[in-house]
This record gives sequence, C-alpha cells and structure tokens, in this order.
Amino acid sequence: MSPLADKTILLTGASSGIGKATAAALISRGARVLGVSRHPSSLAAGIVPIQADLTRREDILEIFRQVDRIDALVNNAGIAYLSRIIDGNPADWEEMWRVNVFALTLCSQLALRHFPKTGGRIVNVSSMSGHRVPPTGGFYSPTKFAVRAITDALRLEIKSAGLPVQVGCVSPGFVDTPLLEHYFRGREDALQKTRQAMAMLQPDDVARCVIQLLETPPHVEIGDILLRSSDQKV
Repeated sequence: MSPLADKTILLTGASSGIGKATAAALISRGARVLGVSRHPSSLAAGIVPIQADLTRREDILEIFRQVDRIDALVNNAGIAYLSRIIDGNPADWEEMWRVNVFALTLCSQLALRHFPKTGGRIVNVSSMSGHRVPPTGGFYSPTKFAVRAITDALRLEIKSAGLPVQVGCVSPGFVDTPLLEHYFRGREDALQKTRQAMAMLQPDDVARCVIQLLETPPHVEIGDILLRSSDQKV
C-alpha cells in the first residue's frame, strides 16, 4: 500500500498538464485530491473541486477556508509567457509573478496551518529555468529563480521552527503541456520546430517525480529534482 493512501493532498493547477497527471497518480495510490482550478468542470472524476483564480489573494484565502486537515500541498499552478525584460508587457510580468511566486508562497504559508501535528509535505513544481536563464527566459525565468529561493528559505524557516514538514522542488525542462502554447504564443512555428527536434518530457514524467517527493520516508528529504528530455541540450 502506498504511504499516500487515505492522505489528503491539495493540488493547484489540477485540471491540465502536469497537474492532471499528478492528480491521476495520487488517486491511483488511494489519496484524496483537492483540486484547485479556475475551471473545475475540467477536473477529472474523483477530484474534490475547488474553484479559485490564483491571481486573486481573496481566492487563495478562500481555498483554505474550505479545507480542514491536509497532509500535503503540491504547488503546481504556473503561467509561462515569453515576455522579455526590455520590451515585454508588464501585465504579463504581473500575472506570472502573482501565480508563480505570490500564490505559491501564500499557499505554502497557509498550508502549514492545516497540516497534522505529525507533519506534512510541500512540493513546488518549478522549472529548469530556475537554474539557468535560457535565451528566451524573459521574465518567466526570474519567477522560477524566485521559486527556488522561496523553497530554500521555507526549508530553513521550517527547520528553525522545529516543524515536522518537508519541502522540495521538481524542476523540469520542456514538458509537452498546454503551458507551452502560452509560452510560444505568436511563435507557433518555433513550437512546432521544437516538438520536431526533441522528444519532450510528458506530464506523467514529472508526476512521477512529484510522487517520489511525497512518498519519500520521513528521514529522507529531497531538495530538488532536475529533469529534462534526453534530447534537450541545456
């Protein structure tokens, strides 16, 4: 039996891509999944739906008014726009910052109040763009560097406070999900060439890493898992 059986997992961005694959993996292991989505009608069967727009602080607070005890939080929701520093749209920067950074941080803080006394887990789905800035990184890459720093800062604070909570990241390279279509908007030819040039990671590949962090024994803590397609150079 999986250690996740009968556990309650709060999962953001649960209706598509990595979130959808992670939800399916959790349910197959007997977990109860609370799935956060702007469009809960898109959630798969077996997920407890929670509607929220993570760009709105009040929506995030309402998520945690609706939940009682949770055993783990998976911060999966994310937005990726190709928006350069020199001429990008500040509205795109703000949306990415609100979802990728602020929402992730606030959800982490609030989740700590809902973990049992025996402990909990926080898994942040980040990106290889949080470890190096690709040529097209724009403002997206800084948001993922922030996720990396927040994860480390949170871990240190948790240890200092003596809380039985583990926190870690999964940082994938290119994953063939709907998020890529946002990232390559206006550059659909480049996306098609990228898909032809490499066998990208699939959502299930990342979901397996999320499950690994959630199922790791309490005496083992994994800080970050970096994974990329074997066809991806950097």
